[in-house]
Amino acid sequence: MSDMKQRAAEKAIEYVEDGMIVGVGTGSTVAYFIDALAAWKDRIAGTVSSSEQSTARLRSHGIEVIDLNAAGPLSLYVDGADECDPHKRLIKGGGAALTREKIIAEASERFVCIVDPSKRVDVLGRFPLPVEVIPMARSLVAREILRLTGGQPVWRDGVVTDNGNLILDVHNLSIVDPVAMERELNQVPGVVSVGLFARRPADVVIVGGEPPLVL
Repeated sequence: MSDMKQRAAEKAIEYVEDGMIVGVGTGSTVAYFIDALAAWKDRIAGTVSSSEQSTARLRSHGIEVIDLNAAGPLSLYVDGADECDPHKRLIKGGGAALTREKIIAEASERFVCIVDPSKRVDVLGRFPLPVEVIPMARSLVAREILRLTGGQPVWRDGVVTDNGNLILDVHNLSIVDPVAMERELNQVPGVVSVGLFARRPADVVIVGGEPPLVL
């Protein structure tokens, strides 16, 4: 599986252009992309990172990391996903970086998602849906999620996001209308971000394989 992740990541390098500021996501597949991006460090203007983990890996390669407020709109964002449906809608947040990932995706003209074949599903929800919540609202949000979706929220104990918040993972969902669920859960007080990337899905999905499949 690691070979498939690496092939997807290396295929995504084809979308990088001279002078770009590249948005960079988080996770095991993105780690391969960061390693491949090292060869471009003198040709790009820098990167915007979605997590402290990715920032550390980028800087270890000598790649400049720029604050999004200084970078402005981005041409390209490359990130992985925990699930991807046929409409390029995603579940993300297994690495607890969903809020910053969503912000960078929104700021980017093109969102290239890199996955291995196991992440493709017909209907989202097999992977538990991560929801980032303000700590004081954890129980309130969990009750509302149960009421609204019927899914079972489980606190990801011991995990604190880079923003200082908590993660609820919602199990036993079959998300037939991801846009509606994303919108509804975002309205619950205490929710910071929902790991559904449906209102703003990926523009391109690269599935690792031999050769990689571009959707």
